[in-house]
Amino acid sequence: MTDSNKVREILLAIGEKIQQQKDYLTELDQPIGDSDHGINLARGFEAVKQKAPSMEGQDIGTILKNAGMILVSTVGGASGPLYGSALMKAGIAMAGKTEMGPEDFLHMMEVAIEAVKQRGKAIEGEATMLDAMSPSLRAMKTAYEEGKDISAMLAEGVRASWAGAEHTKDLVATKGRASYVGERGLGHQDPGATSYSYMLEVVAEVIG
Repeated sequence: MTDSNKVREILLAIGEKIQQQKDYLTELDQPIGDSDHGINLARGFEAVKQKAPSMEGQDIGTILKNAGMILVSTVGGASGPLYGSALMKAGIAMAGKTEMGPEDFLHMMEVAIEAVKQRGKAIEGEATMLDAMSPSLRAMKTAYEEGKDISAMLAEGVRASWAGAEHTKDLVATKGRASYVGERGLGHQDPGATSYSYMLEVVAEVIG
């Protein structure tokens, strides 16, 4: 079981990871985006960190919703609204809960991914963060159905997520800023799929 404190810890750890990988994420964004993915996300999670003390004692749903609202209001570009919407919807799914088991986690991820699809008007296969998100969820569901524990389940998710991020190099983007470069985007890994993979990796480290 993961409790509210652990969720706060995860958000702070994600912020640290994004800070560490900020330059790499921005570098990935240069050929296909606005060259600001890492910088923007790092700024958003820094704002979450500033507000983290006020989240103490809140339930998981409230923590996630608040973090989502902070990202929407502080992160420019597409990643703020996308990650923000994902966290806010996840928060609604977890409303009032102070503990989260594997089933809750999978449901929350499902809702978050749906939010990204709707907000980005995108589907898997269009060289976006969904190309890491969707395979990771499928892998985690399979692992859960096979009776694996949460550590193994998350490890499967991380593996599938990175494979999906890697696969975006072979896809022509039809959504978002990367769609403007068309086939010139081939060979370039999507920054959103990459930042999501880092985030899931942190979740696996903290929970697993």
